[in-house]
Amino acid sequence: MTEPMHIVLDETAMAAAGTGNVLASRLIHRAHAEAGWYLYAPACALVEADRTRPGTAEHLAALPGITVIDLDLPAVLAVAQQATWAQAHTQHTAQPTPDRPDGAIIATTTPERWKGEPVRVLDLTP
Repeated sequence: MTEPMHIVLDETAMAAAGTGNVLASRLIHRAHAEAGWYLYAPACALVEADRTRPGTAEHLAALPGITVIDLDLPAVLAVAQQATWAQAHTQHTAQPTPDRPDGAIIATTTPERWKGEPVRVLDLTP
């Protein structure tokens, strides 16, 4: 049995999914079609993606392979300490949890923004 794959989409990956980015589309397909693939959309990043590309939030929230992560109290506390809500909620979502003991990988089209942060990154730059 293979290890589960947990991936968090940042707002750049979410916006890219709607512009024909093949790598983002493949992630969405795998999360829908293959067991053990989990794709997460933090609510704050979803808002920013929708601001960049209107309609993104509604589209991604309707996809069966994507789990939208609510802004709960621990996430609020993490967001309060960061400059941007989207990045903070994404980073918080990628941290280890009982369901994701190794945390999650952040999928992004701007990997340089995560440099120096304690996260693993999947570059979706075509």
